[in-house]
Amino acid sequence: MKVIRDPIHGYIELDALTLSIIDSPQMQRLRRISQLGLSNLVYPGANHSRFEHSLGVMHLATMLTGKIDSVCEDEKKELRVAALLHDVGHGPFSHVTEGLIKHYTRQQHEDVRRILKKGELGEVLNEHGLNPATIEEHIQGKTDLGKILNSEIDVDRMDYLVRDSHYTGVAFGLVDHVRLINEMKFYENKLVVNSGGIKAAESLLVSRFLMHPSVYYHHVSRIAETMFIRAVDHLVQKGSLNPFELRNMDDSRVFEMIRNDDGYAGELAAKLDNRKLYKRALYVGFDEVSEGVLKHRRNIKRVEAEIAEEVGTEPENVLIDIPRNPEIAEMKAQVKVNNRMLRLDEASNIVATLEQAHHDNWKMGVYTPKEYREDVAKAAKVFFDVKRTSKQFRLTEIKG
Repeated sequence: MKVIRDPIHGYIELDALTLSIIDSPQMQRLRRISQLGLSNLVYPGANHSRFEHSLGVMHLATMLTGKIDSVCEDEKKELRVAALLHDVGHGPFSHVTEGLIKHYTRQQHEDVRRILKKGELGEVLNEHGLNPATIEEHIQGKTDLGKILNSEIDVDRMDYLVRDSHYTGVAFGLVDHVRLINEMKFYENKLVVNSGGIKAAESLLVSRFLMHPSVYYHHVSRIAETMFIRAVDHLVQKGSLNPFELRNMDDSRVFEMIRNDDGYAGELAAKLDNRKLYKRALYVGFDEVSEGVLKHRRNIKRVEAEIAEEVGTEPENVLIDIPRNPEIAEMKAQVKVNNRMLRLDEASNIVATLEQAHHDNWKMGVYTPKEYREDVAKAAKVFFDVKRTSKQFRLTEIKG
């Protein structure tokens, strides 16, 4: 048994099996996959990787299964391995490329069976009698045990909220994960939180709510990530990059490919390298545009071309970012109160009020080079039928 020092959880123990998995190329690649995409353009300290997050999730999963008597040793081993490997399917810059990879390959980062079967990692799992299909099902949360890793309240969320808060310096990731783990158990084959863990569960949701606009959807990060995705997509469209190979690359390799492009992708890479980012021409929420705007997510490039034509510029000078409809899956977590099963939002007034507040955090962005900002703003306001015309709106345009 060996131990490593983690800045979040202290000492993490590694047995022979986990050491063998860690030494595989598939796991070592995660050292070169940033946890928070391009957020280091906003928070310089946000340079942590999927590798250390995976170690943290494994540690928390081990803590939780160790407190549940109904979980046998073989199941604990399976879940420990699944926790360590739960992010092995992430592409470069983590969630930044996930939508693009899914669009071209129909694979999500939890679809890892092929990865688990190949190379050194496949040999390690086979040597220890571990079935890649079962490990994948745990990662996807399809098994009862897998809910520990992938459900409304899981150890994945517990680790990344605390870890992301630590490395960004944003003091919102205050989650009493030890208390929460101590109050979680299986009841009627469901992972539930005892009434004594409600306050800890509330802290997790409040933390995620505050981290969402401050870190995960910070407008500078969204602009940079939108630019990066368009650069990568440009390489795919021109045949320079195979999207199936993209998933197995690391951050630096993909960034070098867009740097070496002699066209649009290369131009965007130069801007990202020097932090010469596009500016916000429009940045609005559901109070300014109806939720019907979400239908444009399927045809963003067509909308960009239409706005660009109205302005009299190239489509590449208009980038539109329409996030998914906001939701808080954690609200559906099951809580056991006085021998009754309730949803977390039924057991907590604080949680119930977060749904609308989270909805209010949603923002759609239209980004463009500085010289086109005024014209693009006017055209985008007309296209999206923006309702707000107040001083606040004009200040948003001016500040960028």
